[in-house]
Amino acid sequence: MSYIDWAVLFTTILAIVGYGVYKSRGAQSMQAYLLGNQSLPWYTVCLSVMATQASAITFLSAPGLAYTSGMSFVQFYFGLPLAMIVLCITFVPIFHRLKVYTAYEYLEQRFDLNTRALTAFLFLIQRGLSTGITIYAPSIILSTILNIDTTYTTLFIGSLVVFYTVYGGTKAVSYTQLLQMSIIFCGLFAAGIMVVHLLPGDVGFTKAISIAGKMGRTNVIDFSFDWNNPYTVWSGLIGGFFLQLSYFGTDQSQVGRYLTGSSVSQSRLGLLMNGLVKIPMQFLILLIGVLVFTFYQYNKAPIFFNSYELNKLEASPYKAELNKIKADYNSAFESKQQEVIKLDKALEAKDETLINQQRTAVKKADEETKTIRKSLTELMLKNDAKASTNDNNYVFLSFVTQYLPKGLIGLLIAIIFLASMGSTASALNSLASTSVVDIYKRLVNKEATDKQYVKASRWATLIWGAVCIVMALFTSKIGNLLEAVNILGSFIYGTILGVFIVAFYIKNVGGKAVFYAAILTEALVCIIGFNEWVAYLWLNVIGCLLVVFFAYIIQLISFKK
Repeated sequence: MSYIDWAVLFTTILAIVGYGVYKSRGAQSMQAYLLGNQSLPWYTVCLSVMATQASAITFLSAPGLAYTSGMSFVQFYFGLPLAMIVLCITFVPIFHRLKVYTAYEYLEQRFDLNTRALTAFLFLIQRGLSTGITIYAPSIILSTILNIDTTYTTLFIGSLVVFYTVYGGTKAVSYTQLLQMSIIFCGLFAAGIMVVHLLPGDVGFTKAISIAGKMGRTNVIDFSFDWNNPYTVWSGLIGGFFLQLSYFGTDQSQVGRYLTGSSVSQSRLGLLMNGLVKIPMQFLILLIGVLVFTFYQYNKAPIFFNSYELNKLEASPYKAELNKIKADYNSAFESKQQEVIKLDKALEAKDETLINQQRTAVKKADEETKTIRKSLTELMLKNDAKASTNDNNYVFLSFVTQYLPKGLIGLLIAIIFLASMGSTASALNSLASTSVVDIYKRLVNKEATDKQYVKASRWATLIWGAVCIVMALFTSKIGNLLEAVNILGSFIYGTILGVFIVAFYIKNVGGKAVFYAAILTEALVCIIGFNEWVAYLWLNVIGCLLVVFFAYIIQLISFKK
């Protein structure tokens, strides 16, 4: 990167961190540190909720996902608006009325301490692992730019986020997220314009989408019903609804965001706006990935987008074999480029017969380049058995650093950093609040002062930050980060949601029944998930329904309320 890009990057990040620390000064009570004194307006709540969900994983992995497999992932969010409506009717007023710090406090009032502790424990496991992935994502950026191992960049990024989260608590998180999302929207819009601008002069936006569509990258809607396909209208509406309902309704990283609203109506409005804006935002991010795909049909893409791994191979004894693979790749690209140009002309002529003929030819040429890339990854593993051979998290980053103008590169990389900082800070804050409120305050030290609990919250944030950084160091081999986070959540969210559904709607079921139902369900969900009997989104539906079913049966047979 140029000096201008570095200046833009560091200026943006330091300004955001400084602003968050300044706005959160004086947070000395539990109410202020964990809930921001419940004083924030709906637009801050909305952007904070979105920023918590839209991590660096979203901006790194979503374009890469669209680049490799198309836009079908957007169906994942189809259940979100409906989930927001249900939350606004049920969860939000209950949590506000009870004046809880965490979602799990309510479960002890409704059931017992064991159920509260179990759900809090499940949340801590899931969110702790996911936060490790979230911290790892931006470390990829620095690793690529500086050509150093992700270990060092992970330690730097993690330490930076932990600092201002420990200092300012939830208010620092929310205020920084307000600015982060504003900058993110502007940056994404600029990136989309630049991708189209960099296409050949006779290839505009419409033709770029047409070419991507002929190569299977604009598959937005799929009405087929397939238990093993994670991205269809039905898995998105049903499985996505259950996942989003659990994520926003029972995950403290999100509950903690909308509990900062100054009233029930402000929290509700913030959530509803999130439901309306999230799908178009995700569509835009995926669309950028599709446009980048079209760009690389006319311009040679790197043979491997992770330059750090490629450079290791360059310096290995296998360099001669690598050069042979590169030569084959260059030849294959030139052949594919010619077929793409022919497809371009067929689209201009609107000759359907020729279009179908060229679509087949282009796909065949594309498969040839994939075969060559596969031989490259095999050589990487031959050189280093621990090499990371999945590079779709690097697709958008590689495009940004190689083709965008000075200044904009720094801004877009700052956006990815900001997204990571926002979601990671929210997660650390929620891990700390759950640890202190649901475990330390309830089980360890019930009589401490408010000041002591704030101190404990800061220590909990610091400890969880260290744990998540350690987890991040082991994240390099899990494939696409965006899918990994959602798969991980699906193993646990359904069970937790089931517990809350029983708490809200099945009044004759007691704590022991739902406690044992949750344990049994989690075991079954893990078995189903690890064996991949169904696509991961359905795990949320199965987990929720099994908890409700088992709790009712166990209560009926063995327990009295």
